[in-house]
Amino acid sequence: MMTKRINRTVVVVPQLVGNVSTTPRSFAYPSAYPSEAEDEVVATPKGGKFPFLALPSELRNKIYSLVFSAAPLHLDLDPSIFKIFHRTQMFAIFRVSRQLYREATHHFFSTHTFRLFPTFPGRYFKTKRPLLARLPAQYRQSITSLELRLGPGWNNPPRGWVVNDALGLADCTSVRVLRIFVECDPSDAIFKGFRKSEGFYEEFSASLLDEVMKKVPSIKIVEFDAYTSVKRSGDMMSGLEQVVAKYEGKIVEWGRERGWEKETEQIWLDALLIHAASQRLSRARAVLPEEKPLAFAIGGDLAV
Repeated sequence: MMTKRINRTVVVVPQLVGNVSTTPRSFAYPSAYPSEAEDEVVATPKGGKFPFLALPSELRNKIYSLVFSAAPLHLDLDPSIFKIFHRTQMFAIFRVSRQLYREATHHFFSTHTFRLFPTFPGRYFKTKRPLLARLPAQYRQSITSLELRLGPGWNNPPRGWVVNDALGLADCTSVRVLRIFVECDPSDAIFKGFRKSEGFYEEFSASLLDEVMKKVPSIKIVEFDAYTSVKRSGDMMSGLEQVVAKYEGKIVEWGRERGWEKETEQIWLDALLIHAASQRLSRARAVLPEEKPLAFAIGGDLAV
């Protein structure tokens, strides 16, 4: 019996030492991928909790601003705002701890402007309990800015638009800014034939502003703004300015939408050019809305 011998070739593959890695060795080139040791350092501290309260207060305030960034700056009884709160669940941070509750609530109510009377059409517009009256007293104490929006219901203001104890202005001890936005001026000729009576809404608005100023003596700045159709020389604005003028130490500012600040500056500059051309004044003083003195020469003298 013959035996057939088969020659087999054995190929020996050398075994690689260590793990295969596409990342260059650290001693040769710095790696962009974190090593296992680095992963352990970046890991969450023991217990799975981040020491948020150990951060500086400045950083915590910035984080609060990011948490509440979806909320509009002006708050009112508006269903669209309620939907934002419900969708973002931003107020969930109030339930974390007592300290976070105190800090977060104060930050939210001190950085937003709260409308005194609702302007959204529907049942909220005629409610007798505006947003401010629905807030707890400790929340009202943190508010620093209020808004009085005039114009809605100019022919028949809602009965809920009244300044009384139930509104809660006595608790607003931290308010420093009152923003007044005028949507329309019924004294304009376009409203003739539609007014309830001559000067009715102008007197109503002035009386409303006067009551607010009495209830909140902590107000330092009164900012006026309006739509482009409202004239500063009209009966509406004139009456409101007279009310503010009765209270000493109040600073009057002008909002950006109407552009009254630019108009005021232009009026001053035009007056200065007229006087300089006629040389009727030898010395004068002009102050721009930014409270920056403007130096100019009239009749050879330098006025500052």
